[in-house]
Amino acid sequence: MGARDPGMGRRAFVAGTGAALLTGAVIPADARAAAAEGPAAVVDGTTAVVDGPLPDFHPALRAELTFPLAWGRSPIRDFGAWRRAARAKVEELLVVGPQDRTPYAPEFTDRRRQDGYTSELVTLSLTRHERVRAALLTPDGPGPFPAVLLLHDHGAKFDIGKEKLVRPWYDDTRLASAQDWSERCFSGRFVGDELARRGYVVLCADALGWGDRGPLAYDQQQALASNFFNLGSSLAGLMAREDARAAGFLAGLDRVDRGRVGAVGFSMGAFRAWQAAALSDDLAAAAAVCWMTGLKEMMVPGNNTLRGQSSYCMLHPGLPRFLDFPDVASIAAPRPMLFFDGGLDPLFPADGVRAAHDRLRAVWRSRHAEERLHLKSWPDLGHVFVDRMQDEVFSWLDTVL
Repeated sequence: MGARDPGMGRRAFVAGTGAALLTGAVIPADARAAAAEGPAAVVDGTTAVVDGPLPDFHPALRAELTFPLAWGRSPIRDFGAWRRAARAKVEELLVVGPQDRTPYAPEFTDRRRQDGYTSELVTLSLTRHERVRAALLTPDGPGPFPAVLLLHDHGAKFDIGKEKLVRPWYDDTRLASAQDWSERCFSGRFVGDELARRGYVVLCADALGWGDRGPLAYDQQQALASNFFNLGSSLAGLMAREDARAAGFLAGLDRVDRGRVGAVGFSMGAFRAWQAAALSDDLAAAAAVCWMTGLKEMMVPGNNTLRGQSSYCMLHPGLPRFLDFPDVASIAAPRPMLFFDGGLDPLFPADGVRAAHDRLRAVWRSRHAEERLHLKSWPDLGHVFVDRMQDEVFSWLDTVL
């Protein structure tokens, strides 16, 4: 660095501390002191960075987000043609190159009989670059069975991934961590095991950075995402492609009725579930718990998305110039979709949830399929997927798959 330019003035940069509190992050004393002085950075007396941090001209940028490719705003009036165009735009902005058709070449290990189902590990190629290990649960009986692609959350907890949702019969160390997470988020249940006992084949794999593919440190997320961009690729785009590929693998198993495959996820897994349904015709339905909002309503001071880090797992650069989150999810219409939110969830403001639900409802209504869309807010719950929510999701799956 050269000598300081006296014409630049003194810069003070303040990040939103509310978001750090939401994730349990430790806020350094100097950051707390700076936050107490005010929310803005000042350059020669001019506000440069505000609330979050955001550029001081962020209202102008926000006003430019009109989502012109959304159904109803797009000049394309045929829904099938719109779906193809919208999906193509999302695929383009995943920034991970063409769709990967590498053979899955599955290898099955660690098979064990459980109460009403069999568990095993399967290692497969979701891309040409890496082999991924997943948990696969199969109900007792002749089949073919309906199936669920189960997608794990973020939670800033990287030592386990698939183990958050499937009881790890193969690793006692991970079992202790998984049981703690299950108590925290899922009323002590393992959602995958519950589904298998109910007659569903279940597939659950680690996303990059979690479990067998980690553990990533929380403050390494931005660097990982940046390095993907430097390599002409995308962390969030890789996750989207892998989830769509996993849906194809699951649907193609002999034990599965390929017309009865759904996706289920909580938190980041919910984002992944509706995204996978938008990108893959192998999914007949999807249930998303605690991840749906309007983008504009989410980008407010204190929200997690303004901190970077975790948000990079769900960031497709340039996509908001065309489509909002509910617009992407609407590519799956008119297939059955379920969206739950917690009324006390600090990560998703109520106005954002309402805006997204209104948009989703309008799309399904335009397809004369509003009865296939299940929207519900749980006013007494926060960012969780507890037993009564699970029971309702399970019953819904029984009716749509």
